[in-house]
Amino acid sequence: MDSLFDAAESGEDREQRLEDLSRQVAVCTKCDLSQSRTNTVFGSGDPYSPLMLVGEGPGANEDATGLPFVGRAGKLLDDILAAVDLTRDQVYLTNTVKCRAAVEEGGKMKNRQPRTTEIRACNPYLQAQFETIKPGIILCLGGPAAKTIIDKDFKITRDRGQWREAYGAMAMATFHPAYVLRQQGEELNQTKRQVWQDVQNVYAEYQKIMEKRS
Repeated sequence: MDSLFDAAESGEDREQRLEDLSRQVAVCTKCDLSQSRTNTVFGSGDPYSPLMLVGEGPGANEDATGLPFVGRAGKLLDDILAAVDLTRDQVYLTNTVKCRAAVEEGGKMKNRQPRTTEIRACNPYLQAQFETIKPGIILCLGGPAAKTIIDKDFKITRDRGQWREAYGAMAMATFHPAYVLRQQGEELNQTKRQVWQDVQNVYAEYQKIMEKRS
C-alpha cells in the first residue's frame, strides 16, 4: 500500500488525490466485505477543512447510496453540526472501513461491527486520507473509531471529550449519532448534553484554526 502514501505526497491537488484513492477503494478486494457490498463509501466534504469526522463504518443507507452518514443518524449529525453553524460541506466525513459490515439474520442483513482483520485491511486508505487532508482536528464518532485512531484501549464512556494526539492532529471522541438515537429518557438527555459539550469544544478549536487561516 505504499503507493497510497506516495500519492498523498505528490504535487497533485487534494481533490485529485482523494479521487484516485476513491477509485482504488471502489475495486478493493482486500477483505470479505467486498463480496457483500453494494457500494463503497469513501468519504465526502471539504478536503481542505481543518475538521475531519470519522465513524466506524457504513450502514444500510450508506451502502445503498455510497455516501457517508445518511439516514436518521446522518440527519442527527447534520443537526449537531448546524447547532455550531457548520454544515457537512465544511468538514470532511469518512469511516474507518469503507464497506458495510453486515450479517444475515432472519433473512435480513443487519449491521455488525467490523472485524479486526477488516479494519486492518482498510486502515491504509484511512491513513492516506489523513495524510492527504492533513486535518488539524479529528472527531471520532463512537468508541470503535476512537479505538482505531486514538488508542486501542479507548473507552468511550471514560475517555470521550478528552483531547488526544493522533496523526499529527488534535483528536477527540464523542458518541456516535446512531448511539444517541438508541437512548431513551434521561439517558438520552444526558447523552445529548455530553455530545453538545464535545462538539462545542471541537468547534472552538475549529474557529481558532480558521482565524489563523484568514
